[in-house]
Parts: sequence; C-alpha cells; structure tokens
Amino acid sequence: MTGAPPAVAGRVAVIGGGPGGLYAAALLKRHEPGREITLWERNAPDDTFGFGVVLSDETLGGIESADPEVFAALRRELVRWDDIDVVHRGTTLRSGGHGFAALGRHRLLELLHERCRDLGVRLRFRTEAPPAAELARTHDLVVAADGVHSRTRDTHRDAFRPTLTTHRCRYIWLAADLPLDAFRFEIAETEHGVMQLHAYPFGGGACTVIVEMRDEVWRRAGLDRCDEKDAAERCGAYFADFLGGRPLRSNQSAWTAFRTVVNERWSHGNTVLIGDAAHTAHFSIGSGTKLAVEDALALAGCLRDTPALPDALRAYEELRRPAVASTQRAARASLEWFENLSGHVERPPYRFAFDLLTRSRRVTHDNLRLRDAGFVAAVEAEAGIPPGTPPMFTPFRLRGLTLRNRVVVSPMDMYSARGGTPGDFHLVHLGARALGGAALVMTEMVCVSARGRITPGCTGLYAPEHEEAWRRITGFVHEQAPGTAIGVQLGHSGRKGSTRLMWEGIDQPLPEGNWPLVAASPLPYHPGVSQTPEALTAAGLAAVRDDFVRSAEAADRAGFDLLELHCAHGYLLSGFLSPLTNHRDDAYGGTLAGRLRYPLEVFDAVRAVWPAHKPMTVRVSATDWADGGTGADDAVVIARAFAEHGADAIDVSTGQVVPDERPAFGRSYQVPFADRIRHEASVPVIAVGAISSWDDVNSLILAGRADLCALARPHLYDPNWTLHAAADQGYTGPGAPWPAPYRAGSRKPPTGRSA
Repeated sequence: MTGAPPAVAGRVAVIGGGPGGLYAAALLKRHEPGREITLWERNAPDDTFGFGVVLSDETLGGIESADPEVFAALRRELVRWDDIDVVHRGTTLRSGGHGFAALGRHRLLELLHERCRDLGVRLRFRTEAPPAAELARTHDLVVAADGVHSRTRDTHRDAFRPTLTTHRCRYIWLAADLPLDAFRFEIAETEHGVMQLHAYPFGGGACTVIVEMRDEVWRRAGLDRCDEKDAAERCGAYFADFLGGRPLRSNQSAWTAFRTVVNERWSHGNTVLIGDAAHTAHFSIGSGTKLAVEDALALAGCLRDTPALPDALRAYEELRRPAVASTQRAARASLEWFENLSGHVERPPYRFAFDLLTRSRRVTHDNLRLRDAGFVAAVEAEAGIPPGTPPMFTPFRLRGLTLRNRVVVSPMDMYSARGGTPGDFHLVHLGARALGGAALVMTEMVCVSARGRITPGCTGLYAPEHEEAWRRITGFVHEQAPGTAIGVQLGHSGRKGSTRLMWEGIDQPLPEGNWPLVAASPLPYHPGVSQTPEALTAAGLAAVRDDFVRSAEAADRAGFDLLELHCAHGYLLSGFLSPLTNHRDDAYGGTLAGRLRYPLEVFDAVRAVWPAHKPMTVRVSATDWADGGTGADDAVVIARAFAEHGADAIDVSTGQVVPDERPAFGRSYQVPFADRIRHEASVPVIAVGAISSWDDVNSLILAGRADLCALARPHLYDPNWTLHAAADQGYTGPGAPWPAPYRAGSRKPPTGRSA
C-alpha cells in the first residue's frame, strides 16, 4: 500500500518450532503480510514430546482476539472439563467449578503448521538454525523460542543473565488410552517413598499421565536404571488401580528434573527470548505452552503498536514480566508442595485435598467456596469447624493461654521510645490494635539492655521505669479489650545495633553517640560501613543470658501473657544460628548443634523463670536467602530443638541476616517454611510474611499450613483489621467480639446512595 509505514522488523528469524515459536511467526506474518519470516526447527514436523496441552480461558481469549482463524480451529479440537479429582488413600474427592481446556500437542502443532503455511511463513524442518548472532546480522529480529535448554540464551548468557534452578523431583510424561472427565491427582505410597500422578484428558479418549517423585525415591525404586519401556511399565504398576489394566505409553519419554529458568533480561540487541527460553513454570500449575503462546501474543502486539524495535522489545518485556513473575511464584509454591508431599499425606482426606487445591495460593478458601461450596463445607466439617464460622475465628490453645481466633498482630519496631521507655504512642498503638479484634497483640522487639538496642528509639525491659510503663499498656489491654492477649518479644540487636531510626537510614550507624556492639563473631553487618562488633567471651555470654532472664522476670511482673524469644533477622541470637555470621571455633560455633548451643541456653534460662502456665514462642529465620547460609533443612532442626526444650510454637520468618540476601518475595512467601516446620518438627507454627487478606488466613488455617497467622502492615493500615474481616464475612460469633463502645460501628457504613 502506497504511503504505508514500513513494518517494524521486516525480516524475522524464529529459532524453534514449538507452539510459541510457531504462533509468534504466524501472528507476526498476519499483522504484517509483507514481512519475510523464516522458522527453523531441528526436528521433523511430526516429532513432538509429551501428549496433551492445557490452555486457560484467558489464553484462548487472547488468541480469539488476535487470530480468530486459529481460535476457531482450536475450539473444534478442545476437550473441556470443570472438575478435579483428588485420590487420597483410596478415597476419591471431587471438586468442581475449575474450568480446563486441552488438546493433543501433536494436533496443536499441526494446526499451527497449517496456519503458518497459509500465511506464507517459511518452515525449515530437520534443520538446525544458524547461531542467533549470525541471524541477527542478516535479520531485523530474531525470536529465540528454542526451549528450556536454549542455545541462544546460553551463548549470550552475559547479556540475558539467566538463573537456572534444578529442583528435587524427577518426572516423566506418559499417556494412557483412558477417558477422563476430570483433572486427577493420585498418590502412591510405596516401599520406596511417595509417588504422585497428575493426569488430564486431551481428546480421543486419551489422557496425559505425569508421574513424579523425589529424586531419592526415584533412585531407591531403581527407576534411574530403567529404559523408556521399562519406566512406563513400572509406573503403570504403581498406579494399576487407576489404569484398570490399561498400559502407559511413552513418546520419547525420559525422566527429567524440572528446571526453573529466570532471566534478568529477555532481549539483547535485536534478539528476544520467548517461552521456556525466557522463563519456565512447573507443570503442576499450568502449561509452558500457555506461557509461550501468551508471550507470542504480547510480542506481536508490541511490534504492531510500537514504531521502533528497541521500544517494542522493551514494551514486550514490561508487559509480560509481571504476569510471568506471578506465575513463577505460584508455580514454585506448587512444586515445593509436591516436593514435600510426604509431609502432607497424613492429613485427613478432605483437608489433604483442600491443601493440594490451594497449594499455589492462587486458589483460596473463598475462591474455592465460590467454585464448589459443598466441597469447602465438607472440608470445614472434617476439621471440626462450626457451621458459619470462618476458620480464622476458631480458638487455639498454647499452654494455659486460649486465643479466641488465629490472628496475631506481628511485632513491628516503632522506634518511638525514649531511653527504652514506651510512652503514650505505644499505649495508643498497641491499645488500638488490641481493641481491633486480634487474639494476640505482640510488642516490637523489646531490648534486654541498653547496648542491646537497635536504635536509640527502641523499647527496653532493663530498668524499673520500663516495667512500670509496660504494666500500664498491658493493663489497658486486659481491662479495655478483655479476651485479647498481649505478648512481649525479647531480643538483643547484636551486630545490627547502634543504628539510626529506620526513616533516617535503616541499618546505618549513628552519626554520633554510638555504643559498642557484641556478636557471635567480629563481623560487621555492612563491611566498611557498620561498626565491627566484639565477639562475646564466656563472661559476655553469661552476662547477656542474665540480661534476658532479668527482662523475662520483668515481663511477667509487667503482666504479659506470652513471651517470644527473638532468634531471627540477624540479631544476636540469630547471629549464632547462621554459619554466615557465626565463625566461632569454640563450643558455640562450627556445626549446627554448636551454633544452637547458646540460643538454647538462653531459651532454657528464660523458660526457667517464665511462669509454667504462660506460653513461650521463638521467632526464627528459616532461611538466610543467601548461599552458604541457613536453609529450610536447618530450620527444621532448629525448630525441633527449641520444641524439645519447651517452645510452645515457632514464629517462622526468614532473612534479614545478611545484607546481600536474595529473597523470593511474593504473597505468603514465607508460609512454605512454616508449613514444613509444623509437620516435620511437630510443633505449632505462626506464619508471617505478606499475608494480607482474611481469605489468606482462612486458607492457611484450614489447609493446616499454620496454626496462627501474624500480620504486620495490614494492622498499620487498619488497626481494626480483624473486626473488619469478621464484618466482611458476616461473622458475629465469639471469635471476634466488638468492644461495647464500638458495637454501633460493627456494620460497614454505606458508601453512597442513588438518587
């Protein structure tokens, strides 16, 4: 057309003939018929691996909008279903309302081949693509859709900066000629360990069957020594009841350890990654094909709407990265749940099924109730939850203390004390949250000595005036918010002390008036910036232990109902636990048992003076989020040790031990650590970390991943968070009573009126 602007990327090379590469080629050609597009695929056109492909309604909607012809072809082939079956020790439980669509991978490729040929894309099968750098010199755009083992990504790793994480399970893709009307999860508890099966229909009376298990189970079963045929036969034997005598068949199937791919950048010059080359997400939450097709849709749209190639590639990445990151967080939660499946199978059938269905945090208690209210009611009945009572409003007992619900106001440093003494601010802050309905309100970290403060604004319990001030606060809570418990968190800053108030420069040394620091080892928190602490000697260890004891005695006299020992976040006791901060060569260093010695000595000394009827908890950092640091396996050992010494619950946080940590932030991102500790260490846990909604709390409690949920920022935003959660759910029972002066406001006010 005369006068039409030239197409962005007039000459395009596509490396890889999977669904993502094919659909990107088709869309780019459809948007600009004048483009010259060539696709290289090293395999034959009818070669494919795996069997069925699952696509979401969201993905199909994108295809319908971008390419009605492909959508119409897909719609004729799709198999749809709504149900999920969970088989637990011979009991099959069905949950409905989920919505799935799938078709055979081979048929999907055929449809995309036809579409590319119709549009004029040149398809070169059985041909290895030239290197991306060579193609980039002769083409305007190179689309690298060359999969999880991408040669393009690996060749240019300095540009894309990939991180590849191999996980603990082995899995194999198989199929059976078995008609299914539901997605199916089934467990086999064998002499070698737990194995799991994921199965779903994909057309023609056939179903995809994925068998997965921990690497050590795979090896104990001898599956590492099986060829393709033997592997299918052995897996068929483990799940013989499900198959009903039908064989499992393979298609160049091989055992694989799933690899999560993350890239810091998705483009380099005129080369761009899509699909598994750019990112992967575990199959238990969806399909890599789904993500690859969505990448193709986004890339083609950005190239159509953005006049310059660099801007288009930037827009593509900005558009897709948040959605992919969200999917990868959910996928990681899901794959870790399956990695630790042996810790879940002891749950009763309905709670096991609920735990499985909500494992990724994308399906929640409220969401699942909308899909299948009867199923959720059965889960709640099995758990003994009274009808009409949200799980978060059931009571929980710790030693002699019964909490009326499962909500905790998490410890939050306020940096507003003077000389360690809490004042009116703390009375209003803690008092308001006690009136707001939470069962337990925790203080910030209360320091056991002046030298144990983090900042000059930190509270303490090392002087008579501190005790008196705290008694005023606990008295208010007990008198004005009856039924609400208040707990004290005792700690010592260690190497992270003598710093400015948070809003003046977090972890930065004071400009003047610094006090000397002590720690497990003489290692500054920020080398070259922070003060170097003195390593505690035997006399220093005894003195600090005695400081904790005196503060615990004062906390009892001040009227606290619960005491938490702070062994997390890089403060003094945490500094003993982590190998990154404890380099001692005496009895208090070295092995984990040695690193545990001093925190346990402090715990024992405090437990000895803390009244027997009052509970005592311990906050730990379950991982340092840093190479060579404390990890999830260590956290279980640490938690078990404290439980054996009398801890009534473990408050499971993570990180803040070293400044170069790399946390995997996300919704409820610390909960899997709490879940694992709860089941492997057999101790109640308090879950914390980006738990922000009452739906999250209900989900975690009902699934059995946590006993209590501690929320921080939500209680800063809304001191009455718990009462409002009750109102939002229409709950008026004993788990969330409104204070008498507030009862008139127990119904949400109208937001406006129509004329």
